[in-house]
Amino acid sequence: MRKTVRYPVEGTNALWQIYQTVSFWKVMKNFVVIQLARYTPFLKLKNWLYSTFLGMKVGDQTALALMVMVDVMYPELISVGRNTIIGYNTTILAHEYLIDEYRLGRVIIGDNVMIGANSTLLPGITIGDGAVVAAGSLVNRDVAPGSFVGGNPIRVIRAADEAPLPPERVSEAEETVQEHDEDSTTILH
Repeated sequence: MRKTVRYPVEGTNALWQIYQTVSFWKVMKNFVVIQLARYTPFLKLKNWLYSTFLGMKVGDQTALALMVMVDVMYPELISVGRNTIIGYNTTILAHEYLIDEYRLGRVIIGDNVMIGANSTLLPGITIGDGAVVAAGSLVNRDVAPGSFVGGNPIRVIRAADEAPLPPERVSEAEETVQEHDEDSTTILH
């Protein structure tokens, strides 16, 4: 279960009432900062923009790839640990506006986490240290430390306590990659 706080609204849908729940000027400032950060290739600058102007917590050596979209209304609810990679075009939401309510929830991403490209993280989730999220995943619940998850919605592909590939299978995989690289080199020259 995601950890969100629910705020009921009356009358028109919650999104129609957006500027009664968050300042227009805050959203405009956040939008400009996020767009600058999305396109900059300089990771230190990007992390500085997020932490200085948006109030996000971003750990050392963390890399948010090109086009990552963080929550424009409540980015201060997002925390990313150190040495984490968030893949291209990933969306991190800390809010959701529905018909009769809106919800806010912290998004906590641990240390040494890998999130594949084009993933969506919903509000109120925690991704534990060392976890891996496959590309194109919808993270709609917590991810245990060290586990590998993927899909829409996510499911556990490999739990943290399950062994990775045995050494002989790893060497087979490396040989396959090496053979592919040799073939590619031949084709390119």
